[in-house]
Amino acid sequence: MRTLRENCPPVEEGRVRGMTRKEAVKGLRDMSEAKLSRIEGGEINFRRNLGNLKTLLKRYSVTDEELVDHLIDLNRESPTEDWLTQYGRFMPTGMPHYVGLEAEAIEITAYHPTLVYGLLQTEAYARALLETHRPVEDTTAESVRQNLEVRMQRKERVLNPVGREPARLRIILGEAALRIPYGGQDVMREQYEEIIRLTERPHISVQVMPFEAGYRSNHDFALLNLGALPSRVQTDNAWGAVSSSDKPREIERFTRRFEAMVGLAKDFDGTAQFLKELVKG
Repeated sequence: MRTLRENCPPVEEGRVRGMTRKEAVKGLRDMSEAKLSRIEGGEINFRRNLGNLKTLLKRYSVTDEELVDHLIDLNRESPTEDWLTQYGRFMPTGMPHYVGLEAEAIEITAYHPTLVYGLLQTEAYARALLETHRPVEDTTAESVRQNLEVRMQRKERVLNPVGREPARLRIILGEAALRIPYGGQDVMREQYEEIIRLTERPHISVQVMPFEAGYRSNHDFALLNLGALPSRVQTDNAWGAVSSSDKPREIERFTRRFEAMVGLAKDFDGTAQFLKELVKG
């Protein structure tokens, strides 16, 4: 919604494109600049007031009926008012918005240098990871439980969606992600077997970036292809929050990083063999 607002035909003299939130909500009942800001940030949706959504889309000159229908459906299915709401206070800043979009992606492209990517994690691995970080991050047992629940629900919603085809997953893991032990040998062996099992699905591919490879990104990231909506890139920052952008320049930058690593990582057969060797110990 923010992208549509910022790129629509201007209503203010002297502007090249877009409108302010103040201009966007003018005359709308039960809608303020602050509320629109929260909607654009993915914190809340339009609830049952689809009239405001339709009016805003008209003001933004959105005439593509398929896109309008998609946005309306996306609003109806928004997780911000049901399962995700109860976990919001336990999640990093920016994560609820990302999770809301994640389940709508038609393709997810991701890289992590030191951890098994979240959508591939087993429950035991995820729990061990959260418990290991707990003393340092000063989190509670309840926080661990809530984060574990939301991680497993995210995995289920993306890998086994109801009423739609699952997203294509293209994942690259740094070798360290598979060698750093969390939870002991049994937990790691189960995790290796889970990745092998998931890659048997035709829409999921995983490659391992070996230590001796050349270029690699220093940061983890995930790219969401949202179909008719602008793509989005998400990265974790050092402060524990989530940073994301839908700017084409940033999408292109991280896409180049991923594609550069594809040719340097082990191919699918090499990755499968690597994982099988890890299972054997």
